[in-house]
Amino acid sequence: MEKEKVKDRIIRVASDLFYKQGFNSTGINQIIAEADIAIGSLYNHFSSKNELLKVYLIKEEIKWFDGFEKDSSKLVKAKDKIFALVDYRKNLQNSSGFSGCHFIKINAELGDSNPVISEFVMKHKEKQKVMIKDLVTQYNQEGGSVDSDEVTNVIYLLLEGAVVISTINKDSAAFDQSKKIIQGLLS
Repeated sequence: MEKEKVKDRIIRVASDLFYKQGFNSTGINQIIAEADIAIGSLYNHFSSKNELLKVYLIKEEIKWFDGFEKDSSKLVKAKDKIFALVDYRKNLQNSSGFSGCHFIKINAELGDSNPVISEFVMKHKEKQKVMIKDLVTQYNQEGGSVDSDEVTNVIYLLLEGAVVISTINKDSAAFDQSKKIIQGLLS
């Protein structure tokens, strides 16, 4: 087995800490200690904790979209892909122990104190919404007849709400309810 590169180890450790305990509660010294590196090694790869945060969010964004692409790649119909998106979000929540969305969490923690990060989060969520709209548009091209903008907004709100509710309740029932509502919209 190949040894993990120092930069990758720093990113992995920082990502885990940022997600589990928050950005502000994670110190550089903790990252250095848990990554088992010298302080110089961290600063050889990253100029600041903020730069490390940006790398973390980029990594999570790539992982999010690649994960959905992999989960839905064998599906042809848009309707099936929309339901697969609900299942994907549900599985992300289940696998994280209902720890929530990386992007919602960091945005809630930092708010407007870090405009670069809040803009990144906003753009990430907008990419998700565009992806949903593309699926709804494809659904209409396959014979559906729904208002693309309205249904996109409803699906987006249902999914984001389901993430928050499932994080609070520590169960995935909100995704099942969202799926039923979406089925009603698309029937």
